[in-house]
Amino acid sequence: MAVRRVRRIVRKIDPWTVLKASLIFNAISALVFVLGTWVVWSMSQQRGIPDSIVDLFDKVTLSITIDGELYFRIIVLSAIIGAIVLTGLMTLGAVLYNLISDLVGGVEITVLEETYNTLPVAVPARVPPATHRPVEPHPRPVEPDPPDSGPPDSGPPDSGNGRNLTDGGGEEAADEIPITASAGT
Repeated sequence: MAVRRVRRIVRKIDPWTVLKASLIFNAISALVFVLGTWVVWSMSQQRGIPDSIVDLFDKVTLSITIDGELYFRIIVLSAIIGAIVLTGLMTLGAVLYNLISDLVGGVEITVLEETYNTLPVAVPARVPPATHRPVEPHPRPVEPDPPDSGPPDSGPPDSGNGRNLTDGGGEEAADEIPITASAGT
C-alpha cells in the first residue's frame, strides 16, 4: 500500500452550510442532553436520592424543596437556548474564519492518501477510428481476342490481351501502369 502526502489549503467555509450542519448537530445534542437528564432524574428518584438530599438539608436547618417538573422545564429551556446560541457562534466562527483566511491565505493541511492498487494499470493501445475506404474492384481477367483472319482494320494496334499499346497521341503506353491514390494513403 503506497502512501502519498498531499497538501491542501482550506480557504473558505460556507456560512450557510455551517448554519445548517450546526443547527442539526446542536438540536440533536440538546435532545440527547434533555433525555439523558430525564433518565438520570428518573433513576435518582427511584433510588430516593432527592428525598435524602431534602432530609440532609433539614438536619442543617436549611429549607429546600425539590420540584422535578420545574427542573425539567429549566433543563428543556436551557437546552433550546444553548442550541440556538451555539449554532449562532459556529456560524459566526465560519464568517470570521473567512475574513481571516482572506488575510493569511487559509489553513494548510497535510493529508496522507493511500493507494491500494500499486500495479500500474495497462493503458489499452489507441486504435484508430474505422474509416471507409472504397475498395477498387479486381480487374476482370481479359480474354484474348480471337486471332485475326484478315488485314488489320484502321483501329489502333492491339497487343492481343485487350490492352491498347498507344494512348490517343500515338505514343507507346505499354509500360505505363495507371496509379490511383486512395483517400486513406
